[in-house]
Amino acid sequence: MSLRLFRASWVVPVSAPPLADGVVAVEDGRVAWLGPRGGLGMPDGVVTDLGTGVLTPGLVNAHCHLELSHLAGRLPREAGFVPWVEALVDERGREEPGRVRERATEAIRELETTGTVAVGDVSNALVHLDLLQASRLQAVVFYELLGWDPARSETILQAAEQRLAAHAAGVNGRVRVRLAAHAPHSVSARLLEALRERGGPASIHLAESAAETGFLADGGGEWAGFLARRGLGDVAFRPPAVSPVKYLESLGVLVPGLVAAHCVRADREDRALLARRGVHVALCPRSNRNLGAGLPSLPDLLADGVRLCLGTDSLASAESLDLLQDAALLHRAFPRIDPSVLVRMATAGGAAALGLADLGTLAPRQRAEMAFAAAPSRLSDPCSFLVSGEATLKPLAA
Repeated sequence: MSLRLFRASWVVPVSAPPLADGVVAVEDGRVAWLGPRGGLGMPDGVVTDLGTGVLTPGLVNAHCHLELSHLAGRLPREAGFVPWVEALVDERGREEPGRVRERATEAIRELETTGTVAVGDVSNALVHLDLLQASRLQAVVFYELLGWDPARSETILQAAEQRLAAHAAGVNGRVRVRLAAHAPHSVSARLLEALRERGGPASIHLAESAAETGFLADGGGEWAGFLARRGLGDVAFRPPAVSPVKYLESLGVLVPGLVAAHCVRADREDRALLARRGVHVALCPRSNRNLGAGLPSLPDLLADGVRLCLGTDSLASAESLDLLQDAALLHRAFPRIDPSVLVRMATAGGAAALGLADLGTLAPRQRAEMAFAAAPSRLSDPCSFLVSGEATLKPLAA
């Protein structure tokens, strides 16, 4: 394949400072060179001038639920987290399977057209793996298990492993499937420990709501009522009387590489544990805001060294799958945080969380999966523009 060169008024490599009047050279799908136009070592070739705007690595959405896309606009958010969960459980199985796949296809297309190149997709049914395989996305699918009754743990896990084995032959190199757990208040300790013995779970919802925190503290509250209405109120459970993060630590589930979504309710000790254990925390601020959970304390998470990335969550709780809009919300909420930190979370942070080392940055030998956001006028700070809420990234065919 011939060498191709792309020039933009700004190139944001993420792994290095932004380049004004930058050029990226691509050969065989990988970055061959980057630097200022006319810089030392710039290869010869025809330059495609993208104009005024920002050329950046493609986004990495570390927490999404594509199979819930058919629920967009159908669930009440105003009542809070637990009523929303209850409505989700009631509604998700009512849609005709063909429509579920149709909306998942549309959601995949939305990810692609808004500059996302990789996704951490949480799935309970694995009915859309072929759709991901047919897309341009790199995907890590977190096959999420639920099971509050410890007596069913082995049955649930055996069925999941059989299903994974059945899918293994049909999954290509762009799609990986890993076992995951839903949350510490919906998965029994026995099942969580069984997943740990198998090297997991790879992903979990953690410290997302007051209902979760309260239930683990004393076994009561809204979540106890939800379990009772689902016929699970009689399942024996001794509340650990600690935070969700500390509970997982006691079970040995805070393993390096775990992708923990949300962590809205993480105190200083929790944050220290997450950092020490090498957990990647995927923040989903629009979803948290919409469900009344509040926003995570981004300055504290950064100060305590937690590895951070971004996710949109599902269309059942967020307005779109445009990851830049989550970065923009955090920028508005925490304007003192350097915008480049948010851009890193949306790119390199997500790539690290999903184990995709050759994505998320622009550097020699990295995959040239790039996106471009046109700007209406000359920019002084490309990262501020990207998180302004006004930038629209489009994929760049390189």
